Amino acid sequence: MPPRLAVRDIAFFERPVTFARPFRFGAVTIDAAPQAFVLVEIDVEGRGRAVGASAELLAPKWFDKRPHVSPDETVEQLRCSLLIARQLYLAHRNFDTAFGLHAACIARQVKHCGKEDIPPLAAAYGLAEIDKAILDALLRATSMNFFDGMVQNIAGIDARLSGDLADGDIATFLGGRRRPERVAVRHTVGLDDRIEGDGGVADAKANAGARYFKLKLGGDPVGDADRLVRIGGELARLPYDYKVTLDANEQYADLKALGVLIGRLERDSALRPIASKLLYVEQPMPRSVTRKSPLGALAKYDFIVDEADDSYNAFPAVRALGYRGISSKSCKGIYKSIVNAVRAAKWSAEGAPHFIAGEDLSCQAGLAVQQDLALGALIGITHAERNGHHYVDGFAGTPAAEAERFLAAHSDLYEMRDGAVRLAIHGGDLLTGSLAAPGFASAVHPDWSTIAPLAQPKTILKEQTA
Repeated sequence: MPPRLAVRDIAFFERPVTFARPFRFGAVTIDAAPQAFVLVEIDVEGRGRAVGASAELLAPKWFDKRPHVSPDETVEQLRCSLLIARQLYLAHRNFDTAFGLHAACIARQVKHCGKEDIPPLAAAYGLAEIDKAILDALLRATSMNFFDGMVQNIAGIDARLSGDLADGDIATFLGGRRRPERVAVRHTVGLDDRIEGDGGVADAKANAGARYFKLKLGGDPVGDADRLVRIGGELARLPYDYKVTLDANEQYADLKALGVLIGRLERDSALRPIASKLLYVEQPMPRSVTRKSPLGALAKYDFIVDEADDSYNAFPAVRALGYRGISSKSCKGIYKSIVNAVRAAKWSAEGAPHFIAGEDLSCQAGLAVQQDLALGALIGITHAERNGHHYVDGFAGTPAAEAERFLAAHSDLYEMRDGAVRLAIHGGDLLTGSLAAPGFASAVHPDWSTIAPLAQPKTILKEQTA
């Protein structure tokens, strides 16, 4: 039986992160964002108290892209999501499994966030960050690492939130997982990023030897196609094989506009360096349009959803529309990622291949990137977008002593370069060995004395215990 626990305390902190250069995706450009940190204390039945931690950027204008909501307001939503989740988790006083606690709170989290005009994707953020910290504490209490713990289903994940699966499907999937030694980096090319020359997509120093590339789209099929021609010309110069994915971040208005771009990819010989290497297209249309738009003939290509992944029911719903994949992001929920990986494996065994993809949104060096990398490695992701390592200068505003503690504890994952601790990429890959330390993928925690408390949202939240 998985261990049961009760949450005794949850504290939130945040630290500013300034980007090394602007990152433009969809209709927004960001050059800074706060990073949230979560510290929990739990009581594990029969084992006593333990603490755990997690971290993630409070990323503006991704969880909620509605035009009337400002970037700052979307960050406020995420802070509110954390605070609402805290009230719910602390109100659940009975001992339960880690997943049981999550399952008991998720519907009320979405309901109460909805009362504050916080959409489901942002509502999930608060649960996701607390769940990661709880799992970290649970693993530390049992002296287990993430991979061994999840093989044994230490969190007690079952099918109560996924009626299309059986408990045995989940247990069988987890029981067969093994930690891979390496996960390839997928290099992000933002809409404002340099394409040619020094610092361009084919520059080995800039792309860290990546063999996978994620190319952002802007929603204009003509402009996007012309830009992809330029990128393809550069990638064709690489002295090794490569693969690409395309990500529109909801910018294509409808299937007609999307069809124009796909038509260019099919017919334009200048786009062959992209079309012949294309793995999948990510979240082409707005989440509201996605659920109403079967892909039809376009389904002969692999499409995945990301922003439209706002519930445990999302993957089965979009599968019926012709989508083959869905993204894993720890900020959307570690348990949902695992459930979706179980689905992909089960559906693939039954016939047409389905898959789960690793997409980075807000994973900075330290806890965030380590926990997301470990999650992806567990569920079989072989290459993952890692944008944080090149849009942010190493550990950015993290105190040097803290960064050096992470370097000492995870010397296969970080290196000292150009006077700063940075992510270490080995032949285009990240190594996972040191992630197998007791706890959730980190042998050390941040220096809490150097991190400010979470800024209080201007919104006055109601007590969310009903």
